[in-house]
Amino acid sequence: MNSNGRIADYTFGSRERKPARRSFSYSYQEKILGTVQHHHNYKLFLILTVLLSGVAPFLTSTIARIDSGPRVLLSQPLTIRWRYESSVTLNLTPAFDSERIYLPLAGGTIVSLKATDGQLYWRSDMGGELSASPVADESMVYVASETVGSDGEAHRSAGALRALGREAGVTQWMTSLVKPLLGSLTISGEKLFAGGSDGRAYAFDKRTGAVFWSIPFGAPFSGQPVIENSRVYLGSEDGTLWALEESTGRMLWRYRTKGPIRGPVAVSGATVYFGSGDGYVYAVSAEKGHLIWRKRTGAGVQAVSRVGESLLVASLDNFAYLFNLKGARLWKKQLPGRISSQPLTLEDDALFTPLSSSVAIVLALRDGRQVNSLPTGNEITSSASPIIVGNAVIVTTEKGLLAFAPPTDITRPAPLLLDDQDLRLAGLASIFASTGSARRQNTPRTRDSNP
Repeated sequence: MNSNGRIADYTFGSRERKPARRSFSYSYQEKILGTVQHHHNYKLFLILTVLLSGVAPFLTSTIARIDSGPRVLLSQPLTIRWRYESSVTLNLTPAFDSERIYLPLAGGTIVSLKATDGQLYWRSDMGGELSASPVADESMVYVASETVGSDGEAHRSAGALRALGREAGVTQWMTSLVKPLLGSLTISGEKLFAGGSDGRAYAFDKRTGAVFWSIPFGAPFSGQPVIENSRVYLGSEDGTLWALEESTGRMLWRYRTKGPIRGPVAVSGATVYFGSGDGYVYAVSAEKGHLIWRKRTGAGVQAVSRVGESLLVASLDNFAYLFNLKGARLWKKQLPGRISSQPLTLEDDALFTPLSSSVAIVLALRDGRQVNSLPTGNEITSSASPIIVGNAVIVTTEKGLLAFAPPTDITRPAPLLLDDQDLRLAGLASIFASTGSARRQNTPRTRDSNP
C-alpha cells in the first residue's frame, strides 16, 4: 500500500516482463521447501518463500491483505468504523467491488468510497436521477439514470446506461434508451442484464454498451434479474415471473401471480423460489414453471434468500420467516418495521434493516432468536439492502452510509508464531539463500533477450 492509502500495483505490462532466470541456488530451495511440505508446516513455507525468492515486499503486502482483519460474525459485537454523511441517499443498494463502495445519491450522483475507512476516491455527477441500483466489477461501475422531460412529466422521461471507470469515475461508454431502467442491474460474464419501465428486458455488452437483445413484455420491470443455468429470471409489476433464455432473451415460460414481483428469485436445483406482492411465497419448477407449493404471509413479499437447505423470507407484515425447501415453516419472528430490502446472510445469521427503525437486527438462522443489533442513530428510510465489503458491514440510512466492523485494528496483520524447529529451518534456508546470492554475484551476467 502506498503513501496515499491506495493499493500499489505490482504487475508489469507485456513489454516490461523479463524472462525468468533459474538461480544457482534453486536446487537448494527445492530441498528446503520439500522438507517443509513433508512436515506440512504452512507458516514456515511462507517465510522460506520470502527468504529464497527475493520477493519479500510483494509477499508482505499479499499476506497483509489476506490477514487484514478479523472474520465478520454478525452475532459478535460490531462497532461503527466510519460514516459517510449525506442527506440525499436513495432506495438503491450501493454497488461494490473487493475494495470500494459506490454509493448512489439524489441528483444523478455516485461517489466512490474506500471500504476500509470511507475515504472519498471520486464523485461523478451525471445529471437527472439514478433509476436502478448500480453494479460493479473490478474495472467498471455500471449506472442507469433517467432524465425527465422539461414539463416534468414522468411519461416523457428518457433513460441511459453508463460505464464509469473504476479509478476516476469517467464515462467509458453510454447507451441511450427510450425509457429508463428500473430495479437493479446484474452482471453475468460479459453481459449486463436489466429491466425497463417500458416493459422491456435487456441484455447489454458490458464492454461496449451494445445491446445483445431487447424484448418487450408489456408490464414494467422494477426487480433484479437473476441468472442461473443459462436462464434469466425477472419479475414484473403485473405479477408475472419470466424465465428467459440468456443468449437470446427468448421466453421459456412464465408464471402469473396477483401482485408485483420486485425482489430477486432464489434458485435451488430444479426449483425457483420467489415472493409476490399478493403475500405468497412461491416454489415453481425451473424447467416448466409449474407450481410446486405456495405459502401465505401477512403482506407482500419482496425478499427471498436461500440459506443452506432453507428459505429466508422477509415480508411487509413486519415478520421474517424461515421455511424448509419443501414449504414447511420452521420459525417466524416479528421485527420493529417492514422489511423491503434483501437481508444480509452470513454463515448462521441474517441482518435485517427494518423501515422506520433506527436499529438493524441480527437473527440466528437456526431458531430466529435475536442475537445482535446495530444502532444506526438515524431512522432507516431506505430500501437499500445491507452489503458486506471486506470485513465491513455497510448500512444505508436517511443520513448517509454506516460501516460496522469488529472492534479491532484491521491494519496490522497477525504475527506468525514460530517454534524452535521453525527457527532452525529458517536459519538454514537463510544460509542457502545467502550462498546462492554470493555465487550469483561472481557469475558473469547474460544479456536479457527482451530488454
